[in-house]
Amino acid sequence: MQITPLHTSIEKLIELRKGVVVLETPNGFPINETNLYMVSPNGDFLWKAEKPAPNILYTKLKLNDDSTISTFTNNGQFCEIDMETGKIISSSRF
Repeated sequence: MQITPLHTSIEKLIELRKGVVVLETPNGFPINETNLYMVSPNGDFLWKAEKPAPNILYTKLKLNDDSTISTFTNNGQFCEIDMETGKIISSSRF
C-alpha cells in the first residue's frame, strides 16, 4: 500500500490487517496537528491520534501484543494509544 505523508516524511509504518499506522517525522510537522495516524487499505483515515497536549508531537512508536501502541513524545512523555480509536489510554512522564 502506497502512503503519501501529510506534511513531512514517514518515519515508521506498522502494517496491520485493518490498515497502516503511520508516524511522520516530527521535525517540521505542524504543531497543531498530530503526526500519528491510521489509514485504511483504501486510503481513508481511520483515526488521528489524540495528543497529550496541544504542543506535543510523537517521536517513537511500538506495537504491543495487547493491541495497543506505545509512544514517546518530544517532551519526554510516554503514552499508550488504543489501536482501534487513536485515543490515549494512559500517559506518564519519564
